Amino acid sequence: MKGKAFKDRAKIYVSSGRGGNGAATFRREKFIPYGGPNGGDGGRGGHVFILADENLDSLLHLVYVPHQRARNGEAGMNRECHGKNADDLYVKVPPGTMVYDDEGGFVGEVLHSGDQFMLAKGGRGGLGNCHFKTSTHQAPRECTPGEEGEQKTLQLELKLVADVGLVGYPNAGKSTLISKLSNAHPKIAPYPFTTLNPIIGTVMYDDFTSLRIADIPGLIDGAHEGIGLGHAFLRHIERTRFLIFILDMAGVDGRDPAEDYINLRKELRLYRHELDARPYLLVANKMDLPEAWDNYKAFIEATGETPVSISAEAGEGVDLLKQQLKLLVPPSESLHESEPEPEPW
Repeated sequence: MKGKAFKDRAKIYVSSGRGGNGAATFRREKFIPYGGPNGGDGGRGGHVFILADENLDSLLHLVYVPHQRARNGEAGMNRECHGKNADDLYVKVPPGTMVYDDEGGFVGEVLHSGDQFMLAKGGRGGLGNCHFKTSTHQAPRECTPGEEGEQKTLQLELKLVADVGLVGYPNAGKSTLISKLSNAHPKIAPYPFTTLNPIIGTVMYDDFTSLRIADIPGLIDGAHEGIGLGHAFLRHIERTRFLIFILDMAGVDGRDPAEDYINLRKELRLYRHELDARPYLLVANKMDLPEAWDNYKAFIEATGETPVSISAEAGEGVDLLKQQLKLLVPPSESLHESEPEPEPW
């Protein structure tokens, strides 16, 4: 997502295709004086589907092109030829996209790449006059028009799907860590709020297994109330099944690591109580700095928990953390079973 704008909400207008009209034609051939009706049926209009695509990580493309229209079906032809059905339209979105109707009612969601469902049904094609021939009505001129397609206004909301979510205060080193663990290339700078949008990276292992890891922009106190775009950030960890709390153990910004950890847990709990029960790992970052070890000992005394010690910038302890994640977050678990029902907009 480096260098790109990010949108996790979009409003779209979908229109399925209209069915083609039926034809009213008659067979006209030499030496066949009573050819009769031979008008074909119209083709079906295109359906509109939503499709999860793992190559997407934002709804930005739909913000710029909100009108999504499927093609109409072709009209019927003579010789009872059926009009061509229109191609279906697939609206591609990132995995984790939820769909709501214009009144905020939940329509559906696509969690994994390849998931899809119908947004709007294409209209049926009309009937040709060959269907209206009877023993007393030999030359019908009746045919029916194609059905109109459906038109809907829909709201899309993206909640990123990842195995692991990184949580921490600004300047704690989350961006540096995800760049060391995965293929992500976030902006890294020695000042707070360098990460303004969620970043997704893939952690690859030698046995070809992988984990998706999400870097959530730094939280601040009051995030659960929306302070500092808190809601915009926090909803992207709802679908992670494991959390990593990144703590600046050196206290570079004059912060107390133990107090930071307590406040982070509080913000998650106040935003969505089930996040407080999510499995997690504590990571003490910046352990290469001289102040870190004194703070590390004080942290253990204050919280009773022993974090994994690393220095993301120097690369120390990162490989061990990577292997530990593989043991703690097995790739076979499903997101569907533990996830709560989505709340309406």
